Amino acid sequence: MLSATDLMSPPAAPILMDPFGRHVTYLRVSVTDRCDLRCVYCMSETMQFLPKRELLTLEELDRVCSAFVRHGVRKLRITGGEPLVRRDLMELFRSLSRHLEAGSLDELTLTTNGTLLDRFAADLAARGVRRINVSLDTLDPGRFREVTRRGDLAQVLRGIDAAQRAGLRVKINAVALKGVNEDEIVPMIEWAHGRSMDMTLIEVMPLGDIEPGRVDQFLPLSVVRERLASRFTLTDLPERSGGPARYVRIEETGGKLGFITPLTHNFCEGCNRVRLTCTGQLFMCLGQEDAADLRAPMRMSEGDEKLEAAIADAISRKPRGHDFVIERAAPAVARHMSVTGG
Repeated sequence: MLSATDLMSPPAAPILMDPFGRHVTYLRVSVTDRCDLRCVYCMSETMQFLPKRELLTLEELDRVCSAFVRHGVRKLRITGGEPLVRRDLMELFRSLSRHLEAGSLDELTLTTNGTLLDRFAADLAARGVRRINVSLDTLDPGRFREVTRRGDLAQVLRGIDAAQRAGLRVKINAVALKGVNEDEIVPMIEWAHGRSMDMTLIEVMPLGDIEPGRVDQFLPLSVVRERLASRFTLTDLPERSGGPARYVRIEETGGKLGFITPLTHNFCEGCNRVRLTCTGQLFMCLGQEDAADLRAPMRMSEGDEKLEAAIADAISRKPRGHDFVIERAAPAVARHMSVTGG
């Protein structure tokens, strides 16, 4: 992988600020577009994945992440697809953890579907990861297989058990799906909070063509919140996790519940994040097509001058916000979430 010299953190560079005065401090990094599940709101059942030769190498992923850290990014989230299917991924975590040790990075974390967590949870904890997000939309085994088209709920639950044994804080992310898991939202909240796990509900996002219509899937979280307020006492919390969720505390359970609402209440005004794909494309907004190629300038030379210039130029084009509209016949953007990174 990297030499001892490479592992030394270079001096900090100027922070990244977009045209609207927002500091970019959060980078989400997709390490693969592949996934071992085929969730109905995320992917087509017959996905065509990228040839492996098109992916950034682990060394290149480290290089571009480190460039962002030098420019003031304080949080790195590794995503996919399913990131844990990427071969030798623990080497990337080992390398990036040097930024945690140097104090130049606040958090190195992961979003996963949990299918491989029982194998990797202890390794993640040993490499500086302190909390993870697990995507889980139902606790019914049959429904889980229907939503994921192939998944085994018991395998995911074993992964969550392993993560908690390893000392990782787990947050459950659930996509609210009309007519699919509406009846499970309350039981899932009580289950998660009963295991000392926070939970976040997410509105379905119009990314990529899928077989079922997203209008049919869309469940507004404004409606969900009204339903929850008739059962629980919800106290708004001022805290933000660095992501788009707005949080409440449920007094009856003592746990936190987040709402990510790109359609009913977008979160663009405080957006501090950008997304790097596994092929080196930097998307400044999840809901826009504009992207910057970081792979080409990175491969032009051993130094990072061209890479850092490309990053600065990209941030100067970060838009004010997305234009997701669920009612459109076509998705807001053609690419699937697994391409951009969850």
